[in-house]
Amino acid sequence: MDEEKRSNEDNAEERKADMDQIQELGSLTAEGSGNRIHCIVIIGQIEGHQVLSSQNKTTKYEHVMPQIAAIEESNEIDGLLIMLNTVGGDIEAGLAIAELIAGMKKPTVSLVLGGGHSIGVPLAVSAKKSFIVPSAAMTIHPVRLNGMVIGVPQTFKYFERIQDRIVKFVTANSKISEKKFLELMLNTGELASDVGTVIDGKQAVEYGLIDELGGLSDALSALHAMIDDYKSGKNRNESRMASDSERTEIKESKEKNADKVKAARTKKSSSKSGSGKKRTGAVALVSTDEDGD
Repeated sequence: MDEEKRSNEDNAEERKADMDQIQELGSLTAEGSGNRIHCIVIIGQIEGHQVLSSQNKTTKYEHVMPQIAAIEESNEIDGLLIMLNTVGGDIEAGLAIAELIAGMKKPTVSLVLGGGHSIGVPLAVSAKKSFIVPSAAMTIHPVRLNGMVIGVPQTFKYFERIQDRIVKFVTANSKISEKKFLELMLNTGELASDVGTVIDGKQAVEYGLIDELGGLSDALSALHAMIDDYKSGKNRNESRMASDSERTEIKESKEKNADKVKAARTKKSSSKSGSGKKRTGAVALVSTDEDGD
């Protein structure tokens, strides 16, 4: 009874820790099918260098970035699931998170739910495989800036450089062409008060922006399959490295034996040569004595 009580208490503590993690960071590590998956939720507005109002739902990049680094280094986590429902937000903060996800070696899958608007587009395509539900939407529009803008050519060139970074990242991590992405971004005939395009889940897949249409079970199935492939590939690499190490050891051992044999032969040869010199010297001495007599 005492063991059962302690077990229940431990489970209750684990559940409480999980709930605290969800409330504080919007993330959770779950285990299933022998794989441990960490889930990160990116919601609301992506907060950058300025703190937003407490009335706004936000994702803080200083919370997400250390988690991604820890996931990549952890031996207890096998893959990452990113669930998105964001209106966008700070460009540099969003791109920083997207670059971290894209640079991971571990399997990653993204799932767009509700919306993946603005800077949420690079975040959606940053994973190794991306999914979107049919009812979700994605807004693709040019770079916008809040506050005062100085109307000089340098400002517009700066905007173009920022926009170019986003376009290159999205096209490099998805199947959409740069031409098509710019066409959607600079469309003037769809949005009443803005430039750009709103596409639904089916269109996002048709354009090559997102890999597949699907929900949570599809995303998890794909992630588990990727993890299994990653593990088997890792085991093959470790086995190959072990074989290479064994071959190297055998080669070094053979080289050492060859060096020993060579050294022994050299020593034997020098020993014979030395004894021959001594005999020659003795004969010469005898011959010299006879000449003297």
